[in-house]
Amino acid sequence: MSASVLVRAARGLCADVAPLRFSAPVSHVYNPLDYAWPVHQAYLERYGDGAKRVVFVGMNPGPYGMMQTGVPFGEIAAVRDWMGLSGTVTAPADMHPKRPIEGFDCPRSEVSGRRLWGWAAARFGAAEDFFRACFVLNYCPLVFLEESGRNLTPDKLLAAELAPLLGACDHHLRVTVATLNPHWVIGVGGFAKTRIEHALGKDVRPRIAQILHPSPASPAANRGWSEAVEHRLDELGVFD
Repeated sequence: MSASVLVRAARGLCADVAPLRFSAPVSHVYNPLDYAWPVHQAYLERYGDGAKRVVFVGMNPGPYGMMQTGVPFGEIAAVRDWMGLSGTVTAPADMHPKRPIEGFDCPRSEVSGRRLWGWAAARFGAAEDFFRACFVLNYCPLVFLEESGRNLTPDKLLAAELAPLLGACDHHLRVTVATLNPHWVIGVGGFAKTRIEHALGKDVRPRIAQILHPSPASPAANRGWSEAVEHRLDELGVFD
């Protein structure tokens, strides 16, 4: 069963990134594959079985999404109510005072996740129907926080510290794609697409493409992310 392969691969990724250390401006590193593992495992086991037409790949966890729930783009209402997932989320040992882990009790909503999963629900209906055709993962499982509490994206890490992280994440992505055997692997944003091309190669099946990232920091996304994504997917013929 493909879900069991994904579970083993995620455990391996968690172990591979656990010993990595990062210099300033990184002050704290969170690994949801560790402290939110029960929810992530439930996500893989419920929705990771079978071949998929599309695998969507994000960059790394957001502060009110996967950082809280362990699910990629894991906006709490979508994970709990639409996907029907639950599980124990424990606080990491070294927690940033400005970025508490509250799990499903977090009162904030992840805008990127609300947009992505809201689009999925609007287009496909039930979560089971979306995941029959699609899967979503984050390329990098780690959250990097500065002393101020601000998120630092992986591309801003020191090159020497970034290299082993990319190696582990590339390997995990290759295993996931080989397991799910999709027609398309689509980066949610430019960083993800670049890493997909690096890990898989540009001129091989599956086809590689990019959609707009749903971040509220993107003016284009704020002008109508769902509409832009629908247009792009139709243009590519992803669901033809």
